[in-house]
Amino acid sequence: MEQRLKTDFDNIIKTSNFNSDEIKKKKISLDKFLNDGLPSRKLENWKFSDLSQIINKKIGDLSFYNNYSQNNEIDKKIYIQELDHNKIVIVNGRVSEINFENEDLDKIKISNDSQIDNYEIADNSLINLNNSLSDKTYTFKIDDNYHLKKPLIIYHISDNKLSSTNINLKLNFILKNNSCLKIIDLFREESLKNFINIFYNFDLEKDSILKNYKIDNKLNNNIRYSLNKISQKENSIAENFIFSSGSEFSKNEIFCNLEGKYSSAFINGVLSLSGERHHEIRSSVSHIVENTKSYQLIKSVLDEKSKSVYQGKIFVNSEAQKTDGYQLSKAILLSENAEFNAKPELEIYADDVKCSHGSASGNLNEDSIFYLMSRGISYKSAKELLINGFLLDVVEKITDIEIKNFIKKVIGLKQ
Repeated sequence: MEQRLKTDFDNIIKTSNFNSDEIKKKKISLDKFLNDGLPSRKLENWKFSDLSQIINKKIGDLSFYNNYSQNNEIDKKIYIQELDHNKIVIVNGRVSEINFENEDLDKIKISNDSQIDNYEIADNSLINLNNSLSDKTYTFKIDDNYHLKKPLIIYHISDNKLSSTNINLKLNFILKNNSCLKIIDLFREESLKNFINIFYNFDLEKDSILKNYKIDNKLNNNIRYSLNKISQKENSIAENFIFSSGSEFSKNEIFCNLEGKYSSAFINGVLSLSGERHHEIRSSVSHIVENTKSYQLIKSVLDEKSKSVYQGKIFVNSEAQKTDGYQLSKAILLSENAEFNAKPELEIYADDVKCSHGSASGNLNEDSIFYLMSRGISYKSAKELLINGFLLDVVEKITDIEIKNFIKKVIGLKQ
């Protein structure tokens, strides 16, 4: 892989418009990635999901030079019709369209300048890979006191015109004081067996609100890694929801740093898996100052030989008194071959806090199934009702009613 990566990196540099400082930073990130390699079970945070082994088994040797260019119009059938929205369309890792037609355009600043301003050499090798290979990063800045009128849907599309087996994407979002942004990530892949590496960076200033919903429900053979890094100032709110079902392998990581008083983070997720799909959610919420709150609820339904993993951590700094942290993961196993792994963590250095964590797994309750069948409901319908109710608890945490109803329809949940 090393020689192929170096050759493809040289081709990327030759065909792009990066300046000398950018190229220097990219080379540093590339060297760091080559030194560390793809994550494996040797790393504690990857003990349940050996990405290096998964890629070798599912894809083989990766290729990194993506010379795709958008020539044809995008099929409008992919666009959601039942929900008015703004859109960003990303095709094969390249931003193809940006449309904020429902908004006051002077309130949204968009740039695709150098990555240098927020560049970092990370301990996470996948961030270093992303930094070294991704195109110039788009930054979206929402002005003070502006609440977007409609949600932003980011369409992630890959097709058979993709020339590499690796996609790297990085986006930055800055929410100024008392601003609000709602994002729905919709993954619509048709390409076969690619490794997709996505990094979102969010800066939430005072009184700002972020709502981010990720929907991966279309079956595909891709391997996906996604990281949301969220920094929160005073009285800001970050609401995160993940529905994870479609990809062959998926790992979603969400890191929230509660740096301002009365800031709060919510992380809710549903993993609905079958076949040999292997999905993971890893979250880390750091309570840095006093009077902050976090809530995490993850539920899995696993059939056949599927596998789900939840690793969740609550960190409470010594100065973060009056912290309120809650974390719970549950799983229903529909097959004796399904597997659920959980690693809940509390790391607390303050003494005036309210924190809890827990995890549970098991089969569907046969007594509940029998009760429903005694009321004239078939065995299959009884199972579906119980699973629906189990997952509905998570989806009901979505605070935007219109988006909640849309997501229920997309993922097939009944009220």
